[in-house]
Amino acid sequence: MAGFFHKSIEFLKGIGPEKAALINKELGYFNYGDLLQHFPFRYEDRTIFRKISSLTDGLGSAQIIGKIVRFETIGVGRKQRLIGKFQDETGEIDLIWFQGIKWIQQKIKLGLIYVVYGKPIRYGQRFSLSHPEIEPSGKTTLNKQFLHPVYHTSEKLKRSFLDSKALSKIMKLLLAGAIPHIQDKLPPAIREQFSLIDKKFSLIHIHFPKDQISLKKAQYRLKFEELFFIQLRLITLKLARIDKFKGITFKNSELLNNFYHTLLPFSLTTAQKKVIKEIYADFRSGHQMNRLVQGDVGSGKTIVAFMCMLIAVGNDTQCAFMAPTEILAEQHYHGLKEFAEPLGIKMACLTGSSKKVERISIQERLDSGELKILIGTHALIEDKVKFKKLGLAVIDEQHRFGVAQRAKLWNKNKTYYPHILVMTATPIPRTLAMTLYGDLDISTIDQLPAGRKPIITRHMRDAQRIQLFSLIEKEIEKGRQVYIVYPLIEESATMDYKDLMDGYESIARRFPQLYLSICHGKMKSADKDHEMKRFTKGETHIMIATTVIEVGVNVPNASVMVIESAERFGLSQLHQLRGRVGRGGEQSYCLLVTGMKLTLEAKIRMQTLVESNDGFRIAETDLKLRGPGDPMGTQQSGALDLIISDLATDGNILNLARNAATDLLKRDPLLRAPENQILKNHIASFNKSAVNWSKIS
Repeated sequence: MAGFFHKSIEFLKGIGPEKAALINKELGYFNYGDLLQHFPFRYEDRTIFRKISSLTDGLGSAQIIGKIVRFETIGVGRKQRLIGKFQDETGEIDLIWFQGIKWIQQKIKLGLIYVVYGKPIRYGQRFSLSHPEIEPSGKTTLNKQFLHPVYHTSEKLKRSFLDSKALSKIMKLLLAGAIPHIQDKLPPAIREQFSLIDKKFSLIHIHFPKDQISLKKAQYRLKFEELFFIQLRLITLKLARIDKFKGITFKNSELLNNFYHTLLPFSLTTAQKKVIKEIYADFRSGHQMNRLVQGDVGSGKTIVAFMCMLIAVGNDTQCAFMAPTEILAEQHYHGLKEFAEPLGIKMACLTGSSKKVERISIQERLDSGELKILIGTHALIEDKVKFKKLGLAVIDEQHRFGVAQRAKLWNKNKTYYPHILVMTATPIPRTLAMTLYGDLDISTIDQLPAGRKPIITRHMRDAQRIQLFSLIEKEIEKGRQVYIVYPLIEESATMDYKDLMDGYESIARRFPQLYLSICHGKMKSADKDHEMKRFTKGETHIMIATTVIEVGVNVPNASVMVIESAERFGLSQLHQLRGRVGRGGEQSYCLLVTGMKLTLEAKIRMQTLVESNDGFRIAETDLKLRGPGDPMGTQQSGALDLIISDLATDGNILNLARNAATDLLKRDPLLRAPENQILKNHIASFNKSAVNWSKIS
């Protein structure tokens, strides 16, 4: 079976070596198995035939039986076009060709019955079809009594005669050869429980469905299988980790209780309390914790992490807290030190800028066990940084660190694995979280602390700059500070967006009496940190920056966030930037400045932000608009490796698939039951790094 699906596509009739190389490059398909899973992205209903008299404006594509009674050639040279007068018993329309005119005149015979297919466009009282598909009626009625598949292709493929129609013919040949080799990997009990059709039937009807019912059954079967295998993989990883990595048990909560009842200067939200209870349950379980805490900007994740570190310290272990930038690490250090000192807990901060003398001192105090909490950047994972007894590692803004970097923290303790708490301020839709982080336990802080005023968000056009500058002026007069963010550092020849360098000059001219900071990705780290610190200390009034300030800076005094060319940014990124203000008790504003011409999608993004401060609602909208890429906006959909499922719309199927995978592994964790052997063998045949076990090859 594997042999058939691993055959190179060059051996398929109609492809050959040259076209195979082009398909490799354009679509990324190399073997029969890959190509078989190039599913249509839409279907045209070729089961319905329309009469010319029934054509109306706004109609999608139409299929008509009739004959061409005469040809006319209009225009000369490049503007020449061929018009065929096409009739049925109810009326006449024009078939128009701008290219391949001689070939059409030779191929199409006057008076013969043809079936034409295309989108009718009205000109005056007549309809026309431009470059319609056209075939003799006998051939069409035999072969087209199904929903006709439309495949993604490319301009280069089309130039090599590999358009959707050609791919459809190739797919028909491939399917005919593949059917005897297709085996069903899903156990019969699961197929029966979820009313899933046979795998062979589903592959036939995903490519050539005879009707909408067959198509829906095929899609449901293939989506379920794909999501089931992804969940099976994630839950298998999780169970293996729980079984292999025994965690240290923390049962003493005295230090936490002391802090909570006597030193905590504010009340926790119900959501924060719930998350702390979930983490404490993990600590007591005897298994190593691997938990993701997601919460909107300002929801209070850091204090939750600190209170969990108190449990670890109270059980005589040490804690590491890793942040993505030096300024954020120092911010956490100074913020948490105020809470730690009254409890007599020793803390330190280690970054790339730490001097050698500091490093030696920190290492000595780690070795002795005196230093209980070490906050830092990537410097924490260097081999020379060693802990006496690391019990908990906290990783802030986890998407900024690779898996390999996180694994280095796990290996900082030789006798057992420390508990891991990863945090993100990027709200992740539930379906995406279950698929990206299904091997982690997930906690959500979905409330903001009392007293926080919602940020007022306004969408402004370029023409409203007088109002924009007026609001900035008023806020600065009150003693507040302002961020102005640009998508580009310098002017671009290809993109018509505002740029930072030009913006800096305009702001300097408009506000000559104010002090400005500037911060962008091309600056040296030391210079960036210097500018950030000036702004944090209140030495400058306006921070002019690119998205480098998206994560990390906490300036409670900043009350205005201006985002120039806001249409250039994704929803989640705009929401992250907005979260830089509103951190004090004062009313804050986010001003989304765009040009006049906006796409429909850009209008939806602006409207969503103006209407809502709820990061989870925004993340759901973002998923629907952009698809399941990297939640931060850099479109890494390869990380999900999905073939047919859509996490924006297939949440119900995902829930069913996850429950099915969970139940199966509860009953048979090692897949030893006879009915699960085919499942086990299929999984074993995959490379361990493969994300999607549902692939046919």
